Amino acid sequence: MAGPGFGNQSSGQRLGITEPISWSGPTEYDMIKTRELEKFLADVGLYESQEEAISREEVLGRLDQIVKTWVKNVSRAKGLNEQLVQEANAKIFTFGSYRLGVHGPGADIDTLCVGPRHATRDDDFFGELQRMLSEMPEVSELHPVPDAHVPVLKFKFSGISIDLLYAKLSLWVIPEDLDISQESILQNADEQTVRSLNGCRVTDQILRLVPNIQNFRTTLRCMRYWAKRRGVYSNVAGFLGGINWALLVARICQLYPNALPNMLVSRFFRVYTQWRWPNPVMLCEIEDGSLGLPVWDPRRNPKDRFHLMPIITPAYPCMNSSYNVSSSTLRIMTNEFQRGNEICEAMDANKCNWDKLFELYPFFEAYKNYLQIDVTAANAADLMNWKGWVESRLRQLTLKIERHTLNMLQCHPHPGDFSDKSRPFYCCYFMGLQRKQGVAANEGEQFDIRLTVEEFKHAVGMYNTWKPGMEIRVCHVKRRSIPAFVFPSGVRPRPTKVAGEGRRPSQTKVSSHTEDSSLPKALNGGSKRKRDDTDTATSLNAKRIAGVGESGELVHEGRPSGCIGTSYLGNASLETPGKIFNEKVEDNMGNGLENPICLPQASSQNGGESDASLRLDPSTPADSISLSSKEAEKLAIEKMMSGPYVAHQTFPQELDELEDDPEYKNQGKITGGSMKGSSMESSATKGSLIVSLTTSTAAGSRSSLQSSGKLEELEPPELLPPASSLNSATSAPKPVLRFNFTSLAKATGESTKT
Repeated sequence: MAGPGFGNQSSGQRLGITEPISWSGPTEYDMIKTRELEKFLADVGLYESQEEAISREEVLGRLDQIVKTWVKNVSRAKGLNEQLVQEANAKIFTFGSYRLGVHGPGADIDTLCVGPRHATRDDDFFGELQRMLSEMPEVSELHPVPDAHVPVLKFKFSGISIDLLYAKLSLWVIPEDLDISQESILQNADEQTVRSLNGCRVTDQILRLVPNIQNFRTTLRCMRYWAKRRGVYSNVAGFLGGINWALLVARICQLYPNALPNMLVSRFFRVYTQWRWPNPVMLCEIEDGSLGLPVWDPRRNPKDRFHLMPIITPAYPCMNSSYNVSSSTLRIMTNEFQRGNEICEAMDANKCNWDKLFELYPFFEAYKNYLQIDVTAANAADLMNWKGWVESRLRQLTLKIERHTLNMLQCHPHPGDFSDKSRPFYCCYFMGLQRKQGVAANEGEQFDIRLTVEEFKHAVGMYNTWKPGMEIRVCHVKRRSIPAFVFPSGVRPRPTKVAGEGRRPSQTKVSSHTEDSSLPKALNGGSKRKRDDTDTATSLNAKRIAGVGESGELVHEGRPSGCIGTSYLGNASLETPGKIFNEKVEDNMGNGLENPICLPQASSQNGGESDASLRLDPSTPADSISLSSKEAEKLAIEKMMSGPYVAHQTFPQELDELEDDPEYKNQGKITGGSMKGSSMESSATKGSLIVSLTTSTAAGSRSSLQSSGKLEELEPPELLPPASSLNSATSAPKPVLRFNFTSLAKATGESTKT
């Protein structure tokens, strides 16, 4: 736990854009639970050994010497006089998890090399420095990525993974005491330098804006581990990456400046369960700066209005760090926040422990239908490049499916890849698929996403360094047919029969405690957790606002349990989001076990809380209202929703806005021609995939499991249209929505096992 000297805050000083929700200090219970949490994190191996820490420091010192030698060589080669050669300098900075102090064993080190104006990125950094590194015996797995949004040299130095960026400043000499936090450091810098510097500047600013660095680190280490266990740690997959989680945790530290990690974890889930996205999370005010660089501002920048979960970086130029989030991944994360909040409340009642919070998300038990994306190449180097490109595009497949099915088909991307030891130069990705929660399936209603998948494959095939052997195959796979190599030790778990309808596999009884009806439903093993309309409004967006009262207060109609109001401007001007997500959400996994696509309508019970209107004067301080602590916190969070940044969600344009993906965006050539390589062109005709999924009336005894009497079944291949109808995938108008998975193999004479 933190001791004196680890804080940035003097008594009573505010950090952040609002007053804290609570100044309360820790109780004896908080101290005990925090010690338990720290022990848990140590026991699962999140802390590196002293030997590894020393090794990292030695590697960084050696790397600093290398870049200093490199810049002198460059200066001499460019004809500078000997005095300037001796004064020439470059400097190494760290950022990311290592700089924040939350890295674990084997983690890579994010580093930045800052060099003078005459040391260029293309010729010198990716030329001379890359050559020097390639000749060193300590360096292995050297992989330059000069065309990335943020150009990077990836390599291992004495077994430690390094990501090295480069920033070319407008200075002739880089001082050893250079302060890159100053805005003037960006003067005359190119875009790639600004982006490269941003990581260090943001990391340092976060550490300045949290009240207690040690408590922040422990809490962030906990939340990073939780996010990885629950499958929501991946920026490229549309979830959140390391910097996003750091910003979310830092904001909670600002709101509870004297709390220990136990309380900070609990309040993390409580606050973000009630948070109404797309209200932005910010650690400080957004400043325009003096250099004219673009900053995040949905009032002036149309593209910023389509961001669903804005988490704003605190260093100039302030940007949204979570532009990758889609409606599907936002839904998944808000459900996980809700689950975490329920478990923390149960822990407060001594009804479960930390193990329950960190249970591994059983992705391959959550759905009945998946997309499997197979990636192959001719050799290891090609696979690494091709895999990186495909992975950066998978988010577009999620967005395309959402848009082309009018958001009725929901995707859950798995954040990692899998490899099959029996197949060299191969990996695969998976996406869970289900019908939108709470929407009853009409008999015969179908979603045909074959053309969507072909459009995605066509876009992926535009990779400008494509080589023969680089192939992608997308196919449907049922849960029962998931390949065994994705499971631990390559052994498929035996299907588990559980009591109760749609019981979530991870929601077994906690520890040795007996089942208690007072537990949140998510923790009781015998019943399915149901979330009504109001719960989802809490997770995604508030219900509509009726209007403004005579005194300027907000009047909320149908206010749900735990929900916070919609953004307002001042006391009179209101703007509501252009698209309000007011879905009925049941637990994904409960439905996934029995009926992931054709779902009975969700219950509309309100959990015992009144759904009456609530009148709230935003100018009234929360601490002046006689309410319980939870209600007071709810009102305090409500006040944070006020501000000038009101984002408008417009789903039909969402994909168009997000397709300008900064990561790898220079690597794809968007042309009107066919995909490169005969193997890519022939992928459709070979029958790798026709994605369709249908719902039909169930036959036999299984129909008794569903109140609706409907189950999804495979459509016979002979009922499918001929494969030739797919040739005009990108130009043909979208067909009537069909929902029908099958393979084209029989159409081409191959056998198909279903």
